[in-house]
Amino acid sequence: MGVMEKIKEIEAEMARTQKNKATNYHLGTLKAKLARLRNELFVEQSGSGGGSSTGEGFDVARNGDARVALIGFPSVGKSSLLNALTSTESEAAAYEFTTLTCIPGVLNYSGSKIQVLDLPGIIEGAAHGAGRGKEVIAVARNADAILIVLDSMKEGLNRHREILERELETVGIRLNQRPPDVAVSKRSGGAVRFSSTVPQTKLGPDPEKIVTQILREYKIVSADVLAREEITVDQLVDVIIGNRQYKPCLYLYNKIDAVTIEEVDQLARMPHSMVGSVAQRFNIGEPMEDDLLKQNLWKYLGLTRIYTKRKGSPPDLEEPVVLSDIRKGTTVKSLCANISTQLLRDFNYALVWGTSAKHSPQRCGLSHKLDDEDVVQIVSKTIKQQQLDKNYGVLAQEYQDKHSKKRLEAKKKKQQRLRG
Repeated sequence: MGVMEKIKEIEAEMARTQKNKATNYHLGTLKAKLARLRNELFVEQSGSGGGSSTGEGFDVARNGDARVALIGFPSVGKSSLLNALTSTESEAAAYEFTTLTCIPGVLNYSGSKIQVLDLPGIIEGAAHGAGRGKEVIAVARNADAILIVLDSMKEGLNRHREILERELETVGIRLNQRPPDVAVSKRSGGAVRFSSTVPQTKLGPDPEKIVTQILREYKIVSADVLAREEITVDQLVDVIIGNRQYKPCLYLYNKIDAVTIEEVDQLARMPHSMVGSVAQRFNIGEPMEDDLLKQNLWKYLGLTRIYTKRKGSPPDLEEPVVLSDIRKGTTVKSLCANISTQLLRDFNYALVWGTSAKHSPQRCGLSHKLDDEDVVQIVSKTIKQQQLDKNYGVLAQEYQDKHSKKRLEAKKKKQQRLRG
């Protein structure tokens, strides 16, 4: 029996089984087996080349401060949306599968550059290769956030939102979730030991028993498991497998000008959702205009603008350094690393003005978390402080070698010009 057949068999058994205290342990075991088989299938398909992001237009270099992937069924308005956001010419028409490759564009907003990817429409079964689904989903795994575009006219009957969520869930993409606060530490011997700092009501009457059984499904027989929050079987499996991607996701219900006001109100109340119309420019303005969609994208990406200043000079308010909670964080350390590794190496302290500071300026260390539009001045170590560093000799030699190499290259270029 193949992997797909085993998956279907387990899904059928889960559908037949009633959910109650007596079946909780059995259902937990089935969920663990199902997740393991789905992961095996995903790895197998990725290894065969079908799950990679290669192919025309799909190998898109990162550009800007963040990346957003547009996901949706064919003909929901993704290409028109990209054109509205970025002025990029992505072919749009009133028929399905207009976009056959990945079209990138850049949204300039609040001093940041956000890369927006218009991906081909996907259909049910995309996670298993239907259409170009695997290529689309591979790009989505590498995005900082996902914007799911839905057709308001079709959503009620076709349940496109639910289908897309299931397709992404199947390949390990978790939408609007954070990694569970669970630690699994393998040991060389002994049984599974489970402990929790909070009551576990979602793991049945005997949490340790079900945790032990789930670990055995993944050939782990000796381990310490510590849960610092209430978890489900699915969350524990995600921690064990370890290849899950946690993505912020905004749902945009497009074409609301074609449905009733009651339907618009219902869609707008859905979690993590907003309504709009690309055609009528409702909540979606021109590329250089502010609008609700751009504001929501900024919020979901967790972007933070930091203005830098030198000693004795006013802050540079024209070109902020844009940090992201999703990529490297928004601490002083992230700011230094974003500007220069040398700046991080020679860091002494930072002076911070803004809402993150208790008083202005506040002297802060590398771990200080910055707020949007803070002003930061980095103060480097003095020569004497640098000399006290145990690696000072190595670093000084590296700097001297680098400087000598630059001088030699400049001398060669000058000689070539003289010969020419």
